[in-house]
Amino acid sequence: MRLDVIPVRVATPLFTPLAVLPRAVVESAQAGRGGSGSMAMARVSGEFSVGMAAQAAEDGSAGIGRMVLDKRYHGALEARGAGQMLATHGSVAGSAAYVALESVTGTLQGREGSFALVHHGLMTRGQPSLEIGVVPDSGAGGLAGLTGRMSIRVEGHRHFYDFDFSLPEA
Repeated sequence: MRLDVIPVRVATPLFTPLAVLPRAVVESAQAGRGGSGSMAMARVSGEFSVGMAAQAAEDGSAGIGRMVLDKRYHGALEARGAGQMLATHGSVAGSAAYVALESVTGTLQGREGSFALVHHGLMTRGQPSLEIGVVPDSGAGGLAGLTGRMSIRVEGHRHFYDFDFSLPEA
């Protein structure tokens, strides 16, 4: 089932981002950099579940929240994501930021391997933005050479991903 991309807010205790596409990642994928062979863009969409567990603050960083992420992706991306997120808020209501690193292991359209995602979210006085991109050259196994970006949507209490990516032909 293909789902259209629609911007939606994703609520966390400290941040509410809006899904957007990172231009540098798009341009890199369209140019075919990062791997050999054909690099046509593809899109897969599906549902995912996410668990977040708050962690103790590090010494001297009381204003920074840290969480461990545990995700399960379903659909053309059948995988487990594990990572960590740091979040903080500004002194003005509606201003916040988060960053996260996520290691994803599983299959993408039947190709088994792993890759890493980097999340960068900002909210400036209620105006959110979110970029999630594949870490360059992080693809391993059948996902070597993977480039791309991901957006997320929440509909009710269900989470969905839209993953635009390129992979060299097997």
